[in-house]
Amino acid sequence: MPGDVEVVTFGCRLNAYESEVIRARAAEDGLTDAVVFNTCAVTGEAVRQARQAIRKARRARPGATLIVTGCAAQIDPQAFAAMAEVDLVLGNAEKSAPGAYLPTAEPLRVRVNDIMSVRETAGHLVDGLKDRARAYVEVQNGCDHRCTFCIIPYGRGNSRSAAAGEVVEQVRRLTAQGYREIVLTGVDVTSWGADLPGQPTLGQLVARILKLVPELSRLRLSSIDAAEIDADLLRCLAQEPRLMPYLHLSLQAGDDMILKRMKRRHSRADALTLVAEVRAARPDTAFGADFIAGFPTETEAMFENTLRLVEEADLAFLHVFPYSPRPGTPAARMPAVRGDVVKARAARLRAAGEAALTRHLDRQAGRVLQGLVERPGVARAEDFTEIAFTGEATVGGVAELRVTGHDGKRLLAATL
Repeated sequence: MPGDVEVVTFGCRLNAYESEVIRARAAEDGLTDAVVFNTCAVTGEAVRQARQAIRKARRARPGATLIVTGCAAQIDPQAFAAMAEVDLVLGNAEKSAPGAYLPTAEPLRVRVNDIMSVRETAGHLVDGLKDRARAYVEVQNGCDHRCTFCIIPYGRGNSRSAAAGEVVEQVRRLTAQGYREIVLTGVDVTSWGADLPGQPTLGQLVARILKLVPELSRLRLSSIDAAEIDADLLRCLAQEPRLMPYLHLSLQAGDDMILKRMKRRHSRADALTLVAEVRAARPDTAFGADFIAGFPTETEAMFENTLRLVEEADLAFLHVFPYSPRPGTPAARMPAVRGDVVKARAARLRAAGEAALTRHLDRQAGRVLQGLVERPGVARAEDFTEIAFTGEATVGGVAELRVTGHDGKRLLAATL
């Protein structure tokens, strides 16, 4: 509506979190009648969608100020500045800075600095991204690794961690507000602590939160790197029922040659060992994973190795991305797989994911699960399985649910 400030978010949970920071900062700065686009650069499609949304917004709100920020704006600010619809381009560091949305005397259309020079996290400007059931706390930003397909470090900068005391305090505040579940999020969460004094581990942070905030019911981790899980985290999974038994792994491939060409830091065997170690510590753990289909140079045999890993690791949830070349990355210069082959492999991998989910759902028959109620009639089990249920339960509360079956996508249950 005219006069309103709308924030349009693309991409990851961290971006969604930071959109809350943008909203708060824009209000402090007195911004009115504006649309802020918090963009994503993980795929070419994400960038295309952002540009399309900008053009659509200009037609819908001809008098509004249109501001573009986020990873795509950080990586290629001039491409957005060249759009006639855009009034201002802000970098990832600038988007949450005090005064970022104040009017300036000079018509400076691009305010994007070198993200690699940023040393502090900006995650503690709001009390977490909140939906009705859970809240998210940013513990880390940026990434020190340089996977050959990934442009994100150039949008986010190097890895930097939030201090443990600040994280604990934020979790405590959110729990006091009534949130039963907190999710720790970031770009490369398992690298948390590497830049802090004494180099504490993510597992030590988790243990500290659970010890110092005993009133917190459920603590969950967002996506983690298979190469970086630490002994303290394994110990927490084994000993602390309040740490949720679900890990989403950034695997990307199941073939050693492709993993090497991706410049990943784990092998196929490492991934299987990790899954086995976690299951030994916490047998009820479910696993999700990210995979890229059709990475440059991928042969049919290499792809089959990835396909088999889904079953061998007994994964439950898959996020499948057809390979998308990002300009400026080493992978974009490697011999490409034909587009129709990439599309077909992505479809086969998604079908394997659907079969894996069915196997996982089949095993839940008759069980009584503790479900965090996300909205009326829909809850999320401790292992992140979605549950459609009948009966009464309070949104944001935890309900006891008996599983009666499934529909291939989620469990069906009734309240006890």
